[in-house]
Amino acid sequence: MSMVAEAPGYIQVFSNGTVKRFTPEIATPSSESSNGYISKDIVIDPSKQITARIFVPRVPESATHLPVLVYFHGGGFCIGSTTWLGYHIFLGDFSVRAKTIVLSVDYSLSPENKLPIAYDDCYSALEWLHANRYVEPWLQCSDLKRVFLSGDSAGGNIAHQVAIKAVKSNNHNLLIKGLLSIHPYFGSEKRTKLELAEGSSQYVAMNDMFWGLSLPQGSNRDFYGCNFDKADLSVAEWSQFPAVVVYVAGLDFLKERGVMYAEFLHNKGVKRVELVEAEGEPHVYHVFHPESEATRLLQKQMCDFIQHL
Repeated sequence: MSMVAEAPGYIQVFSNGTVKRFTPEIATPSSESSNGYISKDIVIDPSKQITARIFVPRVPESATHLPVLVYFHGGGFCIGSTTWLGYHIFLGDFSVRAKTIVLSVDYSLSPENKLPIAYDDCYSALEWLHANRYVEPWLQCSDLKRVFLSGDSAGGNIAHQVAIKAVKSNNHNLLIKGLLSIHPYFGSEKRTKLELAEGSSQYVAMNDMFWGLSLPQGSNRDFYGCNFDKADLSVAEWSQFPAVVVYVAGLDFLKERGVMYAEFLHNKGVKRVELVEAEGEPHVYHVFHPESEATRLLQKQMCDFIQHL
């Protein structure tokens, strides 16, 4: 048995199909928190082992109609979890700052579950949210007319695909108010200038590895889930796409793709598209440094976007 793919410290994939993941520090949920929020884990679909962690800010009992942020973690579709300490701190703190309920989803990972399974899992979480509005006690004060999708890296990719599925469903109960895409993870067979630049080979190789592990058999990087330009929406459907803010990081190898994504949406006629850059910051800095000044600024920017829609 030989190792066929590796992201050191995160995942190893072996020739017999065995996958070994290395779990960083994790956080357990708590219904009693001194940080201004409570959290707990729930099961979305026991048959598929789709779970989620809910964060609810401590608000006066009279408070109602809190917006809901459905969040999808990153990790190249192959690693990551809502239980990771960085995600727990970032999303818990955000729920307090934005006075927003957060539903953070753990979806099926590749290579065991290749795309589009992650998209289907996360869309199921959106359906679960609406179906359990009056069943799940922690959703009693939610306002499902103000549902937002968000995610970082691969999670930003997933948020885009879930929004597309919601638009194409023509289900007015699944309307998305806005999409907050953090350092989104996209690609294509055609390399960008940054990907062709000298010194980028290690980043390109790592990206190719994760796409190779997650794309369906026989697909390449022009698969619709990788290349956003392959989205199958009509002009009328694009006009129904939610407002979008794309966050990019100045030191991120994927910044170029994020800028291209925002330009693509604008050219498709999406009603509101914003691009916000964190200068001097690396990819998903908010996960690795959830209490940094840059992360606090990101949370404020996200709050402002939600509050003004």
